[in-house]
Amino acid sequence: MKAQVTAHSRYVIADIDNRLYGSFLEHLGRAVYTGIYEPDHPTADEDGMRRDVIELVRELQTPICRYPGGNFVSAYNWEDGIGPKEDRPTRLDLAWRTSESNHVGIHEYADWAEKANTEMMLALNLGSRDLDAARAFVEYINHPGGSYWSDLRKKNGRADPWGVKVLCLGNEMDGPWQIGHKSAAAYGHLANETAKALRAFDKSLELFVCGSSHSDMPSYPQWEATVLEETYDQVDFISLHMYFENHEKNTAEFLALPEKLDRYIGTVSGVIDYVKSKSRSKRDVKISFDEWNVWYHERKKDSKRMAEWDWPHAPALLEDIYNFEDVLQVGCILNTFIRRSDVVRIACIAQLVNVIAPIMTAPGGPAWRQTIYYPFKLASTMGRGTALQLDVDSPTYDADIASSVKYLDIAGVHNSDAGTLTFFAVNKNGDEPMEVDLALERFGSPKSVEHTLIRNDDLEARNSKADPDNVVPQKGDGAKIGGPGLVLTLPAHSYSVIRVQL
Repeated sequence: MKAQVTAHSRYVIADIDNRLYGSFLEHLGRAVYTGIYEPDHPTADEDGMRRDVIELVRELQTPICRYPGGNFVSAYNWEDGIGPKEDRPTRLDLAWRTSESNHVGIHEYADWAEKANTEMMLALNLGSRDLDAARAFVEYINHPGGSYWSDLRKKNGRADPWGVKVLCLGNEMDGPWQIGHKSAAAYGHLANETAKALRAFDKSLELFVCGSSHSDMPSYPQWEATVLEETYDQVDFISLHMYFENHEKNTAEFLALPEKLDRYIGTVSGVIDYVKSKSRSKRDVKISFDEWNVWYHERKKDSKRMAEWDWPHAPALLEDIYNFEDVLQVGCILNTFIRRSDVVRIACIAQLVNVIAPIMTAPGGPAWRQTIYYPFKLASTMGRGTALQLDVDSPTYDADIASSVKYLDIAGVHNSDAGTLTFFAVNKNGDEPMEVDLALERFGSPKSVEHTLIRNDDLEARNSKADPDNVVPQKGDGAKIGGPGLVLTLPAHSYSVIRVQL
C-alpha cells in the first residue's frame, strides 16, 4: 500500500496554541484521592501530593489542567474546599453517587498545579448556583486584598492571588443528566450575565461557554446557535466534548470515528461564523475541546455499580484499562486537533489520573503509564509550532460513519525556532505496511530524520502494574531521507512520529 504526502512551508493552518495539549481533573472516582492526593503514600510530599504522579504529569508537559469538573462541578460549593481541613464538610456528590470529603479544594489544587507545571483552568458551578457564587469565587482567587473574599483567602494561608485567567461557565448544561440542566436560552442568559459581571472585575479573563456535550444530542447544533447569540460578545471560547467507543470490536469503524469529530468541529465552526455575522461582531470565538478520550471499556459495568452502591468515598470508577488499539485512536484524535488548530485552540484529555486516564496509580503502590500516555506525550512535547496544511493522497476505505476514510492519518508541525519538522502518522490498515513518499517543499534539505514507533501485534495489549512497559515507544527504522524529501515505511496498525532536523 502506497501514499503520497506533500508538505510546503507556505501552506500552513495556524500557530498551535500549546494549550491544545491540556488535561483535566475532576472530583470523580480516584482522580483526586489516591490519584494526585494520598497523604500516607511513600512518595507523598508535605502537602500530601504524590510525587510519583507529579513527575509523570511534568513529563507530559501538559500546559493547562481543567478542574474541579465535569459533572461534579454542577452541584459543587467551592466554599466547602477552603479553611482548615478538619472543619470542611462532607457532601454527597449527586453526579457520581459518592461522598466528597473536601480535603482537596482550591488551595490544594493550586499548589499541586504549580508543582506539576500546569496552568489552572477552573470550572464554575452554573447548575445549582448562580452569578453571585461565581463572582465571589473569582474575587477569592484573583483579588489582591482589602475585600471580604480576598481577605478570607489570606486568612486561609494564601497571601497573593493566583491570577487565574481561564474560567469555564458551567459544564455540559445541555445535558438532562446535569444537575441544574437548563434550556439553551436560559443557560445563555445566565452565562452572559455571569460573563458580564466577571468582565467588570477583570476584562482580561478568558471565558468559556458550554456547547453541546456531544454531536448526537437532539439539540445540536441549535444549542450552539442559541447560546452564542446570547453570549457572543462576552465569551472567548465555546466548549465541546466527545468520547470514542468500540463496543462492536470493529477496529476499522473505530478508527473512522475522527471523521465524526472533524465534522463536529466544522459544524460548530460554521455556527460561530454565522453568529458572528448575524451580530456584526469583530470578535472571534474559538473552540475548547475540553473533554475528549476513548471511554467504553468499563462504562456499562460502572453504570450498574453506581446504581447499587451507597455513597462511597473515592471508589474505583471509570478506570478504563487502555490497549494498543486505543493508542491508534488517540493518535488520530490528536492529529485532528492539530489539523483544526485554527479554530480548536484548547483541548483537555479527560482525564489525567485513574479516571479514563493516561496515568494509573495503586493506593500505597506505584504509578504507571497507560498505553495512551505515549501518543499524548509525543504530541505534547513535539507537536508545538505551526500546523501544516498537508496534501495527502492515500488509499481509502468506506465506513458506516463516513465514506473514503484515508488509511493514512497524518498531521505535520513546523517549529521554526527549533528547526524541526514533525509528522504524526497512523497507519489504520491492519494487513499491510504503508509506503509513503513525503515531499518537503521549500524547507531546505533535511539534515537528519528520526523515527519513533508504537506498535504491537496484539491490539488488546495493555500496560499494567505488573507489566508497565508492555506497550512503549521504540526506535523505528522506517524513515529515510530521499533527496529533498523522505521515504517512510509505516508498519500495519502503527503510530509513528517522524522528526526531521532541517
